Amino acid sequence: MVNVSYDATSGDLNWWDPDAEAIVVYNLGDIAWVISATALVWIMIPGVGFFYAGLLRRKNALSMIWASMMTLAVVSFEWFFWGFSLAFSETGSAYIGDLKYFGLKGVLAQPSIGSSRIPSLMFCVFQLMFAAITPMLALGALSEHARLGPSLVFVFVWSTIVYNPIACWTWNTNGWSLLLGGLDFAGGTPVHISSGTAALAISIYLGKRRGYGTERLAYKPHNTTYVVLGTVFLWFGWFGFNGGSALGANLRAIQACIITNLAASVGGLTWMFWDWRLERKWSVVGFCSGAVCGLVAITPASGFVGSPASVLFGVLAGTVCNFATQLKFLLHYDDALDIFAVHGIGGILGNILTGIFAQSSVAGFDGIAVIPGGWLDGHWVQLGYQLADSCAGFGYSLVMTTIILWIMHFIPGMRLRISEEAEIVGIDDYEMGEYAYDYVGLETELGVKDVAAGLAHEHINATNGGLEPNHHPAATADNDSSADASDIEKRPAVVEA
Repeated sequence: MVNVSYDATSGDLNWWDPDAEAIVVYNLGDIAWVISATALVWIMIPGVGFFYAGLLRRKNALSMIWASMMTLAVVSFEWFFWGFSLAFSETGSAYIGDLKYFGLKGVLAQPSIGSSRIPSLMFCVFQLMFAAITPMLALGALSEHARLGPSLVFVFVWSTIVYNPIACWTWNTNGWSLLLGGLDFAGGTPVHISSGTAALAISIYLGKRRGYGTERLAYKPHNTTYVVLGTVFLWFGWFGFNGGSALGANLRAIQACIITNLAASVGGLTWMFWDWRLERKWSVVGFCSGAVCGLVAITPASGFVGSPASVLFGVLAGTVCNFATQLKFLLHYDDALDIFAVHGIGGILGNILTGIFAQSSVAGFDGIAVIPGGWLDGHWVQLGYQLADSCAGFGYSLVMTTIILWIMHFIPGMRLRISEEAEIVGIDDYEMGEYAYDYVGLETELGVKDVAAGLAHEHINATNGGLEPNHHPAATADNDSSADASDIEKRPAVVEA
């Protein structure tokens, strides 16, 4: 039985530590804030799903929302099974933990490895949210041309082999990066660099989608509202993502929330202005993309920099990540959602800027942390530490993700690449039999067999920029003046799916 009680005067939670034979005091306000932050980060995971779904064609939209919920479920089990122990056991190595907390055995009321002000159980569930959102960020690279079943296996294996070691060396008290002096407040390397780089590896492995280089893939986001909704969930949840990483209700948490909001705002405006110069249009998708870039870049610095610096973080993130979207054309890989440009490049940028603008005075807002600071405090070597951590995260994630993908490639039933027919029909229909919107399944419901604009049409026009399969059986003479009336009655109109 856990030996806990409440202080009669303050109401704080007291736990009797039998080893030290002393009382450990937990402030209920700190616990309440971290619980709230956990819920905030949870909502970010379906937020990623909606954000990605809105950017894709509607025949692949539901698969991304499905992926977000399934990733949360798979990682929740993996974290219980051995993930938390591999990342945060105090008896592990500089690179990965051991199985001290296998099955969460012994993860109860003892002080957490992250902060002595909250119990280990609280820290465990808070860090679970970080572990769950990270592979979901990478799964966007599977969109439109990968099987869903093997992706669940990939998530479990990737979380174990890639995320847990990087989280260990970044945040565990034995981790080599933490001991070296690396600064990463809320996940620049474990979350963003690792997921962005994994997306790059996935994109290279899967190859190009059908119609790559033609008008077929020059489509606009099918549902801008989903993009905005996903951004709202992400922005909202990021207050818990960064603010909660203070692991207490203190001034440092408040400061993290302020600069998180500021960097997102400036990043969104910057990206939108860059896009305006091209078409003289005010793009809400551009604003949302820039806001996410600002959030990514400020993540590692959110507990270390002041508000003026966060403005620069937003400007540089909105600019650098915007132009980084062109990398896929220079390097000839098909990253449908620009995940590497936003999270990989944005995470590296954030780490580098942290080495320049980190201040010991800001870190001390919680009354606990003591750091030498970055260039602003004359600690020049900090930039080297940040570069070392960024390169290690990039290289490890790229190599290990590639190895995982190719091992799965040669295991029967585990190959991720979808068939050409499935890509034509869409992941939602082929893999799930469900749709984001009912009318996409009208053809099946009405019993209309579309030959002219269906699979036969698509196989012939696989790479010429032709339209996607038709789902609307109605047609009129106005949209096909060359056909006679009887032919029009039999042949549905060809429309974009």
